[in-house]
Amino acid sequence: MKKVVVLGGGTGLSTLLRGLKLFPIDITAVVTVADDGASSGRLREEFNTPAVGDLRNVLVSLSEVEPLVEQLLQYRFNTSSDLNNHAMGNLLLTALFNITGNLTESLESLSKILNIKGKILPFTEDKPILMAYTKDGEVIEGESKITKAGKQIDYIKYKNEVKVTPEVIKAIKKADLVILGIGSLYTSIIPNLLNKEMKEALNKSKAKKMYVCNAMTEHGETDGFYVSDCIKQINKYVNDNFIDVVIANSKLIDENIQQLYLEEESTPILIDEEELNKMNVELIKDDLALIVNNQVRHDPIKTALAIFSYLAKDN
Repeated sequence: MKKVVVLGGGTGLSTLLRGLKLFPIDITAVVTVADDGASSGRLREEFNTPAVGDLRNVLVSLSEVEPLVEQLLQYRFNTSSDLNNHAMGNLLLTALFNITGNLTESLESLSKILNIKGKILPFTEDKPILMAYTKDGEVIEGESKITKAGKQIDYIKYKNEVKVTPEVIKAIKKADLVILGIGSLYTSIIPNLLNKEMKEALNKSKAKKMYVCNAMTEHGETDGFYVSDCIKQINKYVNDNFIDVVIANSKLIDENIQQLYLEEESTPILIDEEELNKMNVELIKDDLALIVNNQVRHDPIKTALAIFSYLAKDN
């Protein structure tokens, strides 16, 4: 069975994994834990833990138990007390972290209970603080503030020294395919590359490196970007020829939906085949976009099928 390591965070990673778990592959999901907003941020501050929100979503997406358990993990308290808006899964992960002393062990325990397809690893056991340096010279501290600022980013790094979880390096060494995405470029994907040991492992790995590109730009992160621009930014943090293959949406987004996205200063990310050819990046394009509650999302099954087909062909 082919070994696939997926690096990312946010809802995009969960969408991708929801489709991938349906195929006969060995999945390891590596999740960025730099989130400092909402429930995750409050728990992080109060209990001095890494962010657990994205880990909770990944647990849900890879779980093969009944829907009621998913509802339980995603349940948010609506109350006038300090519990307000906390997700049940976040509280559970925080409690386990306090019992075991680390996220990796906590996730392993929960994975058995929830019948997880594959393995889930935090990128780091540390409490990373993400810093963005904007093109107009501003320095923004904190993942949630970077997203809200809407400023053009020059580069990002961690404020503190962050050690990568040893199991992540082991998984990279054994991988047949390393996937980056779907997700916010600077706050979900690149944070998994901001470590010297991780870069060395990725450069030494014989696995193909795949990027699953977002369907829409994100204000402050990818304004006006084409597919190749996203890849160039990722490559900057590892090496010039890091990404071997990209999966991109070729489906035209409905005009009405595009108008809604324009209010958020977001537009479709267009495929620039000529530039991708120059970069020697293999392009896999398909009608991957779905409209869910007026939001553009990737079709999890079609996207996973494109990945599995690539793996089968590579074999």
